[in-house]
Amino acid sequence: QYIRCLNVINKIDAVTIEETDRLARSSLHAVVVSCNLNLNIDHLIDRIWDYLALCRVYTKKRGAPPDFEDPLVLRGGARVEDACSAIHKSLADPNRFKYALVWGRSTKH
Repeated sequence: QYIRCLNVINKIDAVTIEETDRLARSSLHAVVVSCNLNLNIDHLIDRIWDYLALCRVYTKKRGAPPDFEDPLVLRGGARVEDACSAIHKSLADPNRFKYALVWGRSTKH
C-alpha cells in the first residue's frame, strides 16, 4: 500500500541558492525550509494541511459573527455529523439534532 510522503529539507540557510533550488526541484514531495531563519515555514504548513486533507470548520452562534479564533479541524470530506461529534457526542444524536445552517464556498447540499 502506498503511503504519501513529504520530504522536508532543513538548513537551507547553510547552502547556496543553486543547491537550494536543486533540492527544491529534486522531488514533487520536497519542501525546503530553514527553521533557524523561519524561511518557507508557512509553505510547509500549507503542504502538511494539503497532504493530510484537513479542513477548518468555523462555528457561529445565531446572530453573532463567526468565531475565527478556534476552528474545528476535520478530515476532508467530513459531514455535519462529524463536526457535531467533534464538539460533543450528544450533538450528533439523530433524536436531538434538528438542523444546521451551512455556508461557504466548499459546502455541498
